Amino acid sequence: MFSKGRLLRGLLWGLMLASCFPAVSSAAEVALMSVGQSPDAMMVRVLLKKMKVDSDYNAMLQKTELGDRKVLIAVVGGSSKGLGAAGIDKEQEMERAREVFGEAKAKGIRILVMHVGGEGRRGELSDFFVKDSVPFGEKIIVVKGGNDDGIFDSLKGPDATVTTAEKIQGTQEPLAEILKEWGVGD
Repeated sequence: MFSKGRLLRGLLWGLMLASCFPAVSSAAEVALMSVGQSPDAMMVRVLLKKMKVDSDYNAMLQKTELGDRKVLIAVVGGSSKGLGAAGIDKEQEMERAREVFGEAKAKGIRILVMHVGGEGRRGELSDFFVKDSVPFGEKIIVVKGGNDDGIFDSLKGPDATVTTAEKIQGTQEPLAEILKEWGVGD
């Protein structure tokens, strides 16, 4: 028999996991995913909610789950803990992301790449994901310090733009402008 405390802890863990990996509905115009399994995508999710933008967050989004979204927001930042919790390595994570990016391009879904961790979230693991993800972005938003070495500028496509914000809260304005430009919320 389980004690009340143990049962309660089990229920809380279940609820936490369910909130991290919700089912993706087809109603939202924006799909939000993590590339690298850092918690940064959850911070962008909070911003989108604050902006009243209907989005689906799925850290492990698969290409078959894109549906008819208008925009894919890929939040890039590596976390060894996050990868471990997801049961994947960095190569498997990047392969999943490439498949999602390829499907989004094929469907005409706009791709926004975000790096909101600033300089503190850069490093070998995050850079692994940055190098493969940024070329897919039509627009890129980076928190100050994250692009001090110019990596995002050097990796972006010729028509892509990089916008820098002071802090994660400062990404809200350029994010709103890009979503409006891409027809989200009409």
